[in-house]
Amino acid sequence: MFTGLVQAVGRIAALEMRGGDCRMHIGSGTLDMRDAAVGDSICVDGVCLTATELTRDGFWCDVSNETLSCTTLGRLREGDAVNLEASLRPTTQLGGHFVSGHVDGVGRVRARKADGRSVRFKVEVPAALARYVAAKGSICLDGVSLTVNAVKGRTFDVNIVPHTQEQTTLKAWDKGTEVNVEVDLVARYVERLLVRDEIGDDKKLKAPRRKARTQAAKRKRKSR
Repeated sequence: MFTGLVQAVGRIAALEMRGGDCRMHIGSGTLDMRDAAVGDSICVDGVCLTATELTRDGFWCDVSNETLSCTTLGRLREGDAVNLEASLRPTTQLGGHFVSGHVDGVGRVRARKADGRSVRFKVEVPAALARYVAAKGSICLDGVSLTVNAVKGRTFDVNIVPHTQEQTTLKAWDKGTEVNVEVDLVARYVERLLVRDEIGDDKKLKAPRRKARTQAAKRKRKSR
């Protein structure tokens, strides 16, 4: 689990394609790796990856064919910059929002314009994700926790303040840039609770409710 507060910008040091998937060496930049261990989860541009080997200046990780095809990691080349965040610890301050590192889809920057000292981006998401995006809600783009300013159809606006521009790769975004999108976890669970269960579990849920109503009616009759 992560917060969406990027801790460092790293770079792709090496890529080794292996039978459809990839072994990736990532330079950790200023990311604090003193307590890192093999098996730790590290968020790379919004994607949760497992460190399989630690090096003097970074770590190796394996990226499956599924992840390569469903995220922007499959477009990375040696030398490309990536946002990095170590996983949450019991003492970590939660300054962003809960981020799982499980990317829901790939969005695309449709517009970029200056807004005072900030930069405002208009981002388009796949139709299936649009319903999870709400004005003033949270969204994770390339591993960065952001607040949605406005929503229209499949597009929404986010405002990138100077500090975020300097501390992440978002300053390089331009029209056409593809970005990893993870919607707010809360929206996912709320939908699951509200929609009719398509596998028939709704019948199991209704049974306890009927039993509770029957017991309540019996108690009411006894009290008369």
